[in-house]
Amino acid sequence: MKHLNISFKLLAASLMVAAMLSVSAQGVRQTKLKQFKLMSSTQVKVGGAEISNPNYKGDLGWFDAVVPSTVLTALVANKVYPDPHIGMNNMLIPDANDSFSVAYGLDKYSYLPHVKNPWKDPYWYRTTFKAGAVDATKRFELIFDGINYRAEVWMNGHRVADSSEMVGMFAKYGFDVTKFIKPNGTNALAVKIYPLDYPGTPDSEQLEALGSFYLNGGPTGDIGKNVTMLCSVGWDWMPPVRDRNMGIWQPVYIRETGVVHFGNTQLITELPKLPDTTEAALKLNLTLHNSSNAAVKGQLQVSINPDNFSGAANDKIAFSQEVTLKANADGQLHLDPEKVQELLVKNPKLWWPNGYGNPNLYKINLKFTSAGNVLDDTSFVFGMRTVKSTAAAVGGHYDGFYRRYFYVNGKRIHLVGGAWVPDMMLDRNAQRFYTELALCKNANLNLIRIWGGGVTPPEPFWDAADRLGLLVWNDFWVTGDTQGEFKGSPDYPFQGNVFLRNVTSSILSIRNHASLLVWTGGNEGHARKALYDGMRQAIIDLDGTRPFIPSSSGYAKMPKGWPGAWPDNKPAGVYSGGPYAWKDPKVYYSLADTAKDWLFKDETGIPSQPPLNTLRKVIPDMVWDTTLPYPFNNTWGYHDACTGAGKYDAYYADMVSRYGQPMQLDSFSNKMQLMNATGYQGIFEAANSKISENGGVMLWKLNAALPSVIWQIYDWYLLPNAGYYYMKKACEPVHVQFNLNDSSVAVINRSRFDQKNLKAVATLYDINGKQLAQNAGNINLVQADHGLEAFSLKKVLQSHQTFAFVLLSLKDNAGKEVSSNVYWTAPENNYKALNHMSASSLKIDVVKSDWQHSRSSLTLKLANTGNQVAFFVRGQIMVGNNEVMPALWSDNYVTIAPGESKEISVNFHRVMGTGNLQIKFSGWNTPDQTVDFSTEY
Repeated sequence: MKHLNISFKLLAASLMVAAMLSVSAQGVRQTKLKQFKLMSSTQVKVGGAEISNPNYKGDLGWFDAVVPSTVLTALVANKVYPDPHIGMNNMLIPDANDSFSVAYGLDKYSYLPHVKNPWKDPYWYRTTFKAGAVDATKRFELIFDGINYRAEVWMNGHRVADSSEMVGMFAKYGFDVTKFIKPNGTNALAVKIYPLDYPGTPDSEQLEALGSFYLNGGPTGDIGKNVTMLCSVGWDWMPPVRDRNMGIWQPVYIRETGVVHFGNTQLITELPKLPDTTEAALKLNLTLHNSSNAAVKGQLQVSINPDNFSGAANDKIAFSQEVTLKANADGQLHLDPEKVQELLVKNPKLWWPNGYGNPNLYKINLKFTSAGNVLDDTSFVFGMRTVKSTAAAVGGHYDGFYRRYFYVNGKRIHLVGGAWVPDMMLDRNAQRFYTELALCKNANLNLIRIWGGGVTPPEPFWDAADRLGLLVWNDFWVTGDTQGEFKGSPDYPFQGNVFLRNVTSSILSIRNHASLLVWTGGNEGHARKALYDGMRQAIIDLDGTRPFIPSSSGYAKMPKGWPGAWPDNKPAGVYSGGPYAWKDPKVYYSLADTAKDWLFKDETGIPSQPPLNTLRKVIPDMVWDTTLPYPFNNTWGYHDACTGAGKYDAYYADMVSRYGQPMQLDSFSNKMQLMNATGYQGIFEAANSKISENGGVMLWKLNAALPSVIWQIYDWYLLPNAGYYYMKKACEPVHVQFNLNDSSVAVINRSRFDQKNLKAVATLYDINGKQLAQNAGNINLVQADHGLEAFSLKKVLQSHQTFAFVLLSLKDNAGKEVSSNVYWTAPENNYKALNHMSASSLKIDVVKSDWQHSRSSLTLKLANTGNQVAFFVRGQIMVGNNEVMPALWSDNYVTIAPGESKEISVNFHRVMGTGNLQIKFSGWNTPDQTVDFSTEY
């Protein structure tokens, strides 16, 4: 549809800024509609025409709902139901599946009179808003960023859309409602939300500690009949969400523009001279819509400026061009450096993933003006960067397996990260998204995988990922547990057109984000051929700038004759399959050395229990059931302390065999943190040991959907466990590590620059703090994306057949410590000597404090002034008796040799509460100490 008559008119940046300022107050306004009323349609006797009448008064007794909000979220906020995240509260709420609800006696909890299942019928959301003048120069659009599962929309007594138009959880919808708007007065919007077409069948409830896990997706996988959040029916880390998250789960807007408005816009960056990155070519593809009955002549104004960095003059771009649009017509515009020389950027500030450089972002502003009026104005941030992927057959021992690599700006990125799952009630806001992703960045991760049984996250997630330099791996909504790989059926979802419409909408929504690395066809499975082909082709047609791989698991059986990854048409080259239970670090090294699936391990993990202070929140009733191992009771089962894939009972048994049976809660929790530390350290350092021979390693999983005791590096309350910090260290750009299999000490260079003139030192101490031995080695050069062995400790360890701490230090040519690390070894993994360590002596000094309005930071020096190793020293920011969460520590659970010191820093939100601000340090063998900041804070 080419209806554009174009003449170029390039402007100086200064003139463009002046023009923008002169029209900034005109024309365009977008309002988020947040304050709604909510009620079950079973309690409403009238239809959409009446409910959307601005004079309707029947909503006076309805519930308040702050959109975005699912129905259950709103009812919990209104105290109708207790918070299902906590304790056993979910067993006090009816389920969407009638037979399941009856089997567990949940139907008696329906809050609706004479209605056993409060989720079986639609719900009405209603709100009112003001509009200004309406005339022939105005256009009003009603925008829904996401509903679940179907919706019927009414405005001012008129139906805008029905439930056949609005269906599927992952599509955005925009409707021209100009003709329905009441000028200079109150307008009413009514949205009828329908439940899932098929509520799905949950598995048996997880009501026993060390019992069985949920079957993922339920026993039949029938939740897959819908295009929705598949895990809402229950997974082995989350119970069923009772209403299956029906509701308006993303924002709603009214957008007022002129008669010309922007449609889908795409900005593409190419680096045409790679590996030279001194030149970037930008391509801008956009659509303009003219909704009036007359041709419109105007000017497209484009400006590009630095967003998150201080740019120079050459970092700013501005140009404009004359455009004529025919009446009631759409036009597509394609701009590139051949047409607009400003789009060839010299010395661009590139976007790099975490650990490889700064995530530099630019903001593009698009403005369409006519006769001095702004008809539409839009902007978004983007990064100048390129991504690509390659895969190759490995051969030999790995015959039949492929290994996949990913590249950013021509540099291979060794991917370290993990799977991201949604909050069970979709209750994250922009601040929560940013905070969680900041925790991931602080852990030195570079990748977040959007797992296929969850949701494509909303815009605040992507904005945070862009700004924090976190790559995103985006699965579509397919799993082997619902699409027939393990159970379910290839016939799911039943409405293929709905699936593909949701795919198209998702691609258009997120394709401009710098963080988006790769599309995948799903999790451990494939959609049926028509949907797979349609998805793959949509990615090629609508994006075409980043790779697609068939599935997030190379184990999923790719049918013969199906096209493979794009653009290389190769197999996925990535593999899941765990292990998901805790393993001795030596096992991870063995897997990295020989296991075929560790060519690129996209799922592995350990149970990883949270620290004691949040464990008490996860399990409100901490009374021990003496028929179970200490300190379990059956509430633990509902929060995932079960057997199955995670083998929580084995996790516990391994802890007891290594560290001894605990009979106090603090001892139990501390020993579990030792397990977390060595488990995550083993996973990532094993992958490091083959850094140039594997594509990466990813956890199952990073975060929690509810307060849980498995598969997380930080808990639902945003408190990292000890494993988080040991993983953080393993993933640092330049790293020293000890291979527990062959006793070698190696230096790993994860950065994109060669590292020179380093010195590695290993010092061994016995359980009493006596130095047993010390080895050192000089490293002249470690190439980028490689590792190098410095020396071996095999002979030293053979000569000391006893418990030993192994403390490593890596220093640069100036003597500055670049990396440090700690391990503990003992014959036959018997670490019970730790239970009898003598006390250490720790002196704490404040090196620097910075008290800001919203955030504060501290740097502290921890000095070991005694003759014993200070082991596993944990820092906490406390206000009164409550820990401030999250807190971004540079290091934690640290170990300090006798006579040595360590500086650590922490960044945290200012929290006003009862009690003084203190930093508390507690160690395995160090008396608790606090530093009081109440007078400064």
